[in-house]
Amino acid sequence: SPAGMALSVLVILLLSVLYEAVKMGKAVLLRRALLALPRSLSHEALTEPQEEEHSDPAQGSPSLMAFPLSFPRWFWFHVGQTLFHVLQVVLGYMVMLAVMSYNAWIFLGAIAGSTLGYFM
Repeated sequence: SPAGMALSVLVILLLSVLYEAVKMGKAVLLRRALLALPRSLSHEALTEPQEEEHSDPAQGSPSLMAFPLSFPRWFWFHVGQTLFHVLQVVLGYMVMLAVMSYNAWIFLGAIAGSTLGYFM
């Protein structure tokens, strides 16, 4: 039906816009992650030392205390980038599968969505 086709084209258009938005969000997150990295990439700079050091043996064994309980800020940016990448790949494959239906209107919806998403 014409209404179903129009809805399909609109959904593909919105998926393409979302794909471009995720791609841009990933680039912004990469920039923030690079700014969060310490200037020196030594082990001490990457683990962000604790506020105060405890050498009391009652606090725990040294092997347990060696593992950082809180991850550095750049690590969470990397986790965010990974999640954005997975979302980008899933959206890309969904749009590709829709285009592979060889329907001209779906193809034009994907192209229009990508153009609109990049422009925004």
